[in-house]
Amino acid sequence: MPHETNIDARVAHLNQRYANHGALDVLGRALKDDQVGRIALVSSFGAESVVLLHMISVLDVSTPVLFIDTQMLFEETVKYQQDVSSQLGLTDVRTIRARPDAVAAHDPEGLLHQTNTDACCDLRKTEPLERALGNFDAWITGRKRFQSNSRATLEFFENEGNKRIKVNPLAHWTPQDVQDYMINNRLPRHPLISKGYPSIGCAPCTSKVAPGEDPRSGRWRDQDKEECGIHFVNGKIVRGPLPKDPPMEEVKPMNTIVTDNGFAPDTGADDFVTVEELETSNAARAVDLPSDADPMVLQEVLERLETIRVDFPTFADGRGFTLARRLRLMGFTGKLRARGHVLADQYAMARRSGFDEVEISPELAERQPWDQWKVRAEWGAHDYQSRVRGTA
Repeated sequence: MPHETNIDARVAHLNQRYANHGALDVLGRALKDDQVGRIALVSSFGAESVVLLHMISVLDVSTPVLFIDTQMLFEETVKYQQDVSSQLGLTDVRTIRARPDAVAAHDPEGLLHQTNTDACCDLRKTEPLERALGNFDAWITGRKRFQSNSRATLEFFENEGNKRIKVNPLAHWTPQDVQDYMINNRLPRHPLISKGYPSIGCAPCTSKVAPGEDPRSGRWRDQDKEECGIHFVNGKIVRGPLPKDPPMEEVKPMNTIVTDNGFAPDTGADDFVTVEELETSNAARAVDLPSDADPMVLQEVLERLETIRVDFPTFADGRGFTLARRLRLMGFTGKLRARGHVLADQYAMARRSGFDEVEISPELAERQPWDQWKVRAEWGAHDYQSRVRGTA
């Protein structure tokens, strides 16, 4: 039956064909059945995610795995994702994030979850996943009937808004089935489970669960909400939508600012000028410097400058580090920002040279996410001279 065939008909046929099959068989057939088509596993790497991830590793380690990083996850989840992916040998794990310009427009302070959890989920989960699924005919979820009232009649295969098929291999599993599989296969547990988190989402919206409570009661506690939105019809939530996006011509690509505390969108607060423009503007407080600039050109105006941004045209160009040191030796106490091709491996050098922050492209932030920069954020520990002096 070709993909162009009505999705309702395909779903009905698939549910009838595999009605009496087990989870592993349903998943294995879904990966190969022409009626299902191009397929990916969407995983939160949460409390029970390792079950499907293990099944994928057994059936086909090259299956695309889409990991939605809301950038509000527990640190334990990010580490768990890396460890499990490596341990199971998964070869195509793709990290999905919200567009930096969308975050800058709708949640620049990272506080949207405090006033509108639905809109926050739409921004950081639903929309990024919808984009990521654009090239797939189907996707695999870990949903189970026992998890909530909204999932009580879940089937193996679902029609998602006449766009693609959702596959739920664990639909009929019980909590004991999940535990037995994890024990029998000696699978690593999410570290937060032992700390009272049987269901794990974003850190701000997930709380501990007391003995006897429903396992998902810690998700959006005390709110009329039990789904993040990615499983609603057409993958869209129906409450609290984001403000209408500005016309495309008004959207400007936002670079990412790296500091010791994490990633943040560039708000454009500093109005940078060139050295030439600085000479004719007494009001300018921020200036751009090429890596080959002579810092002495700023000697007369150094005291009134608040921010100096140094360009790194290539990651191999170390002149910017020297320039930063010279500016600090000249007495500049304002903010120093490195911009351009600065890699996570160079972060410690940038901080030791006197830079306060690094400005990178969204593409580089995607390839080198915050967890890679984070291990270098304690930059003092990388300072050889500090270690020799015993002050690191």
